[in-house]
Amino acid sequence: MRIFIADPAALERARERALGGDPALRPAIEKLRAEAEAALEVRPVSVMDKLHAPPSGDKHDYMSLAPYHWPNPETPDGLPYVNRDGPVNPERNEYDRPKVDVLMGSVDTLALAYWVTGDERYAAHAALFLRTWFLDPQTRMNPHLRYGQAIKGVCEGRRGGAIDFRGFDRTIDSIGLLGGSLAWTNAEDRQLREWLRAFLAWLRESDLGQEESRSQNNHGTWYDAQVCLLALATGQPHLARETLEARAFERIATQIEPDGRMPNELRRTRALHYSTMNLIAWLNLARLGGQVGVDLWRFETDDGRSIRRGLDWLLPYALRAREWLYQQITEYVEPILPVLRRAANAFGAPEYEARVAALPGAAAAREQLLFPAGE
Repeated sequence: MRIFIADPAALERARERALGGDPALRPAIEKLRAEAEAALEVRPVSVMDKLHAPPSGDKHDYMSLAPYHWPNPETPDGLPYVNRDGPVNPERNEYDRPKVDVLMGSVDTLALAYWVTGDERYAAHAALFLRTWFLDPQTRMNPHLRYGQAIKGVCEGRRGGAIDFRGFDRTIDSIGLLGGSLAWTNAEDRQLREWLRAFLAWLRESDLGQEESRSQNNHGTWYDAQVCLLALATGQPHLARETLEARAFERIATQIEPDGRMPNELRRTRALHYSTMNLIAWLNLARLGGQVGVDLWRFETDDGRSIRRGLDWLLPYALRAREWLYQQITEYVEPILPVLRRAANAFGAPEYEARVAALPGAAAAREQLLFPAGE
């Protein structure tokens, strides 16, 4: 089983507890089963489903629109599109980004449900999602994001599109959870690993990917998190280590203030959202770093900048215990529970675990299975 973000040993123990009928896990299992049953009714998605072809004319090429760019009210044709940071242009739904959410959410739910219950129906449908998006010649996505976050009248794609797959961490773990199923063959697994290898090469070698690697905010963090994850998933741990050693320590020193603030995220109109989003990327990088001998969990600059300092600054706001003084023009819906649970385990911090227990819905959250307490 190849798992990179979750702890494989903890997952094994959670499954044993679930199969043994542990009452503490019953709410999480019941909710997961209900979500998996609903996911069985979802049709697998494909890049071929989008309403419009990308500039290449090939629908196998992924395309998305920059979320915060809208038609220009001062020109007859609405071009060039102009930026309105915060509200998302609904035209985005006509392209591929929403389908990625369906793909990842469905596979993640189905694979975990299969792992916990052994129900092959869930594995079979998860495998169909993966086959449709990545492998089937009629429906597969070409392994690049050249047309990600296009801005009409300005560019066919931009560097920000290179992190459109940032939630792929959970999906790659989910592929590992399918390893024991008859529905997902070794040959298909090898095919998908080759797709991931080609996608990683595009991220590292394309102009857009290289531009994104130089971003100083959450975009740069997520870029590195993607590269490290894909490197490990394709059997290149040396590349993951090189990426972390080259940039991670410097990013912490420049992104996080001594008091824990992340100024590059606080400038945004959804500042709380982006601060949390950046922190999740750091948790991923710290987890991946531990697998190649790079310790980000305990790294701290001389003046106190660290991942944990960023977490401690953010938590009172994310938990609504303190009034947010920066902009957040949309509802804040970031998953702070998984952040807390992962931090509680990583730092051995009971104060984080106590806050998890106080959150509504904590007992039924799938983090009880993915990141069980005390692991």
